[in-house]
Amino acid sequence: MWLRTFGGSIAVTAVGLVGAYLYAGPAGVALAAILGVLELTLSFDNAVVNAAVLKAMNAFWQKLFLTAGIVIAVFGMRLAFPLLVVGVTASLSPTSAISLAMERGDPHTPGTYGFLLHQAHPAIAAFGGIFLLTLFCDFVFERREITWMSWVERPLARIGQLEQLSIAVSLFVIAVAALELAPEGRSTTVVVSGVFGLLTYVLVKALSARFDPEEHGGSLKLKVGRAALMSFLYLEVLDATFSFDGVVGAFAITSDPIIIAVGLGLIGATFVRSLTVFLVRRRTLDEYVYLEHGAHWAIGALAVLLLCTIKFEIPELVTGLIGIGFILLAFASSVVHNRRATPVRPRGGGSFDTART
Repeated sequence: MWLRTFGGSIAVTAVGLVGAYLYAGPAGVALAAILGVLELTLSFDNAVVNAAVLKAMNAFWQKLFLTAGIVIAVFGMRLAFPLLVVGVTASLSPTSAISLAMERGDPHTPGTYGFLLHQAHPAIAAFGGIFLLTLFCDFVFERREITWMSWVERPLARIGQLEQLSIAVSLFVIAVAALELAPEGRSTTVVVSGVFGLLTYVLVKALSARFDPEEHGGSLKLKVGRAALMSFLYLEVLDATFSFDGVVGAFAITSDPIIIAVGLGLIGATFVRSLTVFLVRRRTLDEYVYLEHGAHWAIGALAVLLLCTIKFEIPELVTGLIGIGFILLAFASSVVHNRRATPVRPRGGGSFDTART
């Protein structure tokens, strides 16, 4: 099963590294490999959250997530998106933006591709940070039978009974970010981008719920048709939002858009998608009950860090380690929970007894 799930990712990685070698030699291979590891580190929590959505979709949509979805991830977010941002920011035509990108200038030099993308970072961070923050708030404000950090999750769930609290929190954070974090003269940019991030989340969530059979009293176990399509679009938007920090952070390693697309997209994003499918097929989220909680707390941390990068420089390594830390802690808690719930046979025979949870 492992080879069947990850075999495609391994093959794509091999092709990507060969392409990086032909394009930029040994240095290109090293940079692409580093970016692939960076993407996987930053997006591990993304894979867990994706798995929670993907497990309600049938095999067709899971395959589409691995095929058409990866095309969007590689050419849409890791290649076309930065070009679009630079084109809009600098008022350049698509061909001019591509020409600028291929110059491989120092990203610290004004007028270069990397510099212009860095200048657009406050808008990118505000959009992505608010999108992820609203997602996190929706999770922790919802009542659940199973809680991980009960001392904080249960009070938050009680507070979450207030209508539209997630939206109110996000709007408050947008105001704080504009007043305290935005560079001089960029407050309006932060506000507009943050509001668009919030609207995007609300719209995608509403469309997904609109076509979800469970929301209308249906009994379908797997989403099909329009419901599956909306969930697929939600996954793509979520993946795009997660990729923001990776795309911008990649310019600290290289400003070459081809190497970035190969490392973050072909290698990193492909493995993240395979990991998502692996979690679904192994029913890992059902077996390790706190993983989804850990992933959402990692998302909350990523949202805060992403917003803080509007003003402060935060290494991508810090972001990745915090996310992995939450996942590992949730996994360990799940293992302890499972051991306590496992039937234990008394020594010397006799009937099974269930350990107290």
